[in-house]
Amino acid sequence: MAIPQASMGPSSLGQSGPGSMAPWCSVSSGPTRYVLGMQELFRGHSKTREFPAHSAKVHSVAWSCDGRRLASGSFDKTASVFLLEKDRLVKENNYRGHGDSVDQLCWHPSNPDLFVTASGDKTIRIWDVRTTKCIATVNTKGENINICWSPDGQTIAVGNKDDVVTFIDAKTHRSKAEEQFKFEVNEISWNNDNNMFFLTNGNGCINILSYPELKPVQSINAHPSNCICIKFDPMGKYFATGSADALVSLWDVDELVCVRCFSRLDWPVRTLSFSHDGKMLASASEDHFIDIAEVETGNQTLTILTRLLCHSSLAMRTPITCFHLCSLLLC
Repeated sequence: MAIPQASMGPSSLGQSGPGSMAPWCSVSSGPTRYVLGMQELFRGHSKTREFPAHSAKVHSVAWSCDGRRLASGSFDKTASVFLLEKDRLVKENNYRGHGDSVDQLCWHPSNPDLFVTASGDKTIRIWDVRTTKCIATVNTKGENINICWSPDGQTIAVGNKDDVVTFIDAKTHRSKAEEQFKFEVNEISWNNDNNMFFLTNGNGCINILSYPELKPVQSINAHPSNCICIKFDPMGKYFATGSADALVSLWDVDELVCVRCFSRLDWPVRTLSFSHDGKMLASASEDHFIDIAEVETGNQTLTILTRLLCHSSLAMRTPITCFHLCSLLLC
């Protein structure tokens, strides 16, 4: 990854160079053949259903790496796993053991049987869907609110309410490193190459650390207000951030240049998800719809109406079918 010397975000109108828009809020003048094709596909095949999963609000949803299972974490202190069968989800199991809300979960990047949950009970738990049991419980220092698994599968990073991020060895289940930050840490993620670690913060910035050294590399002023979420596309070309300013910004991974903005939401952007091929980006907020856009042009591919507000997470699987799972799910 190139390391730019300057950093400016979408608020820097007319600027060019590393960290800037190129151009700001660039959107194609009309729908492409791809967008028209996807719109036709959605009209002919889309189905919206709701599946009861928990007794309280759903905080997180995520697909396994093979796309066969969907996991959800809830305020009711449990996680659930659903198996996708054709056009419906079948509940496979409910996972109990946490003493507080399950605020976020994620799957192993290459093993479709393992997922990990982060809870306010100051633990993370690793689960194996083959045994339906917790195979490891790791105690942490604070109430955990976000978690991610490194692309190489060797490390789990968990962040807590005190803005401490702990790096845990996925095999030994022991802490490898711990970083205390002086700013509000919102969401965390590795890049696809596993050599950089990204954090979004309450000052509207994206902080980038080298990995595994955890040395500061760059701080990008990405948004004029709280930068809430971050997601890397599966192809490794872009990453997207969502902010309290209701904007989604799309960034070139190598140049750290903001190439496009999506501005169809009116409320703070809470969650983002790329399609499996990286061609579409879904974003959601407290607006009563999910916006799905073509990544390369910014053109809207589809709007999915929701009767519930999004306070949790979004998970895109394929461009053909979609489901609502309590709070929100896009597959």
